Amino acid sequence: MPTLTYFIAMPLAAAFLTPLFAKRMKRAADAIACVSTLSLFALSCGIAVFVINHKTASYDVGNWVPPFGIELVVDAFSAFMLVVANMIGFFVALYSVGYIKTYTDKWKYYTLFMLMMAGVNGLLITSDIFNMFVFLEIASISAYALVAFGTEPRSLEASFKYAVMGAVASSFILLGIAFLYGFASTVNMNDLAQVIASKGQVKLLSFVSILFLMGFGLKAAAVPFHAWLPDAYSSSPATIPAVSSGVLIKTLGVYAIVRIFFNIFGATAAVSSVLIILAVLSMLVGAFLAFGQTNIRRLFGYSSISQVGYILLGFGIGTPLAIAGSLLHLFNHSVAKSSLFLNSGIAENAMHSNDLTRLSGILKKRPVSGYSMLAGAFSICGVPPFGGFWSKLMIILACVHAGRPGLASIAVFASILTLAYYIKALTPAIFGKENTEPMTQHEIKPNAAMNIAVIALTVIVILGGLALLPGPANNLLNNAAAIIVKGTSFANIGGLR
Repeated sequence: MPTLTYFIAMPLAAAFLTPLFAKRMKRAADAIACVSTLSLFALSCGIAVFVINHKTASYDVGNWVPPFGIELVVDAFSAFMLVVANMIGFFVALYSVGYIKTYTDKWKYYTLFMLMMAGVNGLLITSDIFNMFVFLEIASISAYALVAFGTEPRSLEASFKYAVMGAVASSFILLGIAFLYGFASTVNMNDLAQVIASKGQVKLLSFVSILFLMGFGLKAAAVPFHAWLPDAYSSSPATIPAVSSGVLIKTLGVYAIVRIFFNIFGATAAVSSVLIILAVLSMLVGAFLAFGQTNIRRLFGYSSISQVGYILLGFGIGTPLAIAGSLLHLFNHSVAKSSLFLNSGIAENAMHSNDLTRLSGILKKRPVSGYSMLAGAFSICGVPPFGGFWSKLMIILACVHAGRPGLASIAVFASILTLAYYIKALTPAIFGKENTEPMTQHEIKPNAAMNIAVIALTVIVILGGLALLPGPANNLLNNAAAIIVKGTSFANIGGLR
């Protein structure tokens, strides 16, 4: 299916055209970014429908047959991730129309943003583990630059820290790929799965697994690989943590971990144990560290670390219910956290501060943003009937059904902690008296595009649980979970091709 190339070609073309037209036409950068991301989202939905009916879509680049050529493949798992990533990408691009004008030239921002989306989409559709690394680097390097887009000293420091740690992670991943190629003489995922299945688990694969867990674990910001995230999220424009929490840590980290360890290596008891340990550490450490935060975006950053723990917990349990719960929570968390970060940008522009001691009366000053932020917080905390409640409930029930009540208790406890620190931090920020301190800068009011983006995300946050009802969304969720559950055996019947 040649259409798959559009997922890479379209954002790359947008990144190339933006600087050409933006200097001549004032709104060109906004239009190119919004049209491109909307087209990617629509294409993702179309591919998802095709995959539900036909299992996979594939394309051999240049008509070179794999494993000798590069192959693009979309199955239900990658289709699910494409829908999530490009939906968030579109809403962030739409929000950026009004928001990013407070920074430097828009065209530079949109060029980097579209390069990042090209890397994300390429990583999701490639069936070649080396090309996965290449697209991961395209997305990562763009993200490093976007974190520094504010050009303030703290932004540059956060970007430098993120880049250094990201480079270390990339080195681990590339080294692991080199060892894997030396072992299997191929980098095609389908062939890797079959070679590893035929040769069995050897010591070299254990070493490669450790390299991949460290590399992709840092991209996922799982504890103890999370140190880059709070600074990067609190020092960059609000759109960057929105797309990072909603897209990057899910694709460059979680998706890559699951694809490699379930569909290529095959999930083992050791891998499940490591994922559970990382999950528990992330859930608890992220929640406890969030309590002491006075910066609203650092609070949301530590909350993201904690919620990644829930996602990894379901994959660590490994049952169909647990994996479906993790995928649903990945979706719900992406939408809710993107909404929270975008709304934090509106609140910060209104009060010229991201300090929770000064953010007061958001509901009165910006009612749309206040209610949207409230809905996002409810979903993250797992309050019914918001989407996050249903996905957390599935993961907790899966722990009980798998005979792991201790893990279910930890998940419930972490959710209670989440509710506690959100109440502590956001109650005065949202419901308090409006801050009447004189502003030192001109207030930037949200335009229609910004409000449409946060309202749309809020609607999805509220309706997230509907994915459990019969229909296309539920079919895609169940098919994606089935691919992960079947692991390497799915490769034998074309699951990765």
